[in-house]
Amino acid sequence: MPSSHFQQFLEQATIHDPEAEHPLGPDCLYGLYISWASLHGFRAKSDQAFRAGMLRCGVDVNHSQLHMTGPAAADYILSSYPNVA
Repeated sequence: MPSSHFQQFLEQATIHDPEAEHPLGPDCLYGLYISWASLHGFRAKSDQAFRAGMLRCGVDVNHSQLHMTGPAAADYILSSYPNVA
């Protein structure tokens, strides 16, 4: 079981893939987090709190090697590009 809100987000909405191109940058990672929090009925933490939480989880938001997955990814993409649907 994840030991923190942020670890739960990482496990449910991201995939670590150091080989893939174009990992999530800080803004996209935070946007994905906001989508994830909304889908789970959580109040999203501030960007500053999010970055601190990611650092505690061992994630450098500037070089994350993370990619999005799951329902939060779909929500984030549809929210970011509303004309796609």
